[in-house]
Amino acid sequence: MDTYIFSQLTEEILKTLVTLNEKYIAPEKWEKMQIALTAEECRRLEDIKSTLYRRHLVVMNETTLWARAIYPMLMLAEREHIQAWSSVPLKATYPKFKLEGEADGALAPALGGQIRPPYLIVHEAKRGIQAPEPQFQLYGEMLAAAWLTWQKSSETAVNPDSVTEQEIFGCYTVNDSWAFVRGAVSDIETEKPTFTLEFSPVYNGIWDAEHIVRLLKFIVAKHLEAINNG
Repeated sequence: MDTYIFSQLTEEILKTLVTLNEKYIAPEKWEKMQIALTAEECRRLEDIKSTLYRRHLVVMNETTLWARAIYPMLMLAEREHIQAWSSVPLKATYPKFKLEGEADGALAPALGGQIRPPYLIVHEAKRGIQAPEPQFQLYGEMLAAAWLTWQKSSETAVNPDSVTEQEIFGCYTVNDSWAFVRGAVSDIETEKPTFTLEFSPVYNGIWDAEHIVRLLKFIVAKHLEAINNG
């Protein structure tokens, strides 16, 4: 069984591992995926934006950009036991292949201070001519996270056979821009699972900051609702 590191993944490799089903979704659908910000969240977001206005984000190094522009916005979406995380290790064993590596960030449950399978994966695009394609690295990270969620759900379900499709959200950032992906992995126990993908418009981290955080809050709330109903 072959093991693939996320940075090795290309579109060609992914198509040999899973059936990719990419769908166009009207931007209006993503516009409806939002939860209003509280007054305190608006104040905190304005503080973040006010520092970014005066920074040269295009030339800022990746670590600093993550700390100033990406991670603080993830923290605004935290709720109950769902937390923002950095440097998230992921490992999954599908019937015919393995995936492993580290995601730049995630929104995921915490239990006793330990991370549990994430629901939103964040990949920060690396710079340089030789840098891997961020989109396909994100796909691999989402597939790994979906498998971890499926494994956990199967262990706790009264009827494990009822655990089928796994929903997983992801986004990749390029400088301060965000692009979201909704994924659904089905037929996980087969030799070639199906990975269905829906894509958001690209949002600017300053001008669209409110929309980004409202969308992050929606994703967290959706996950909590699924837990409470499950």
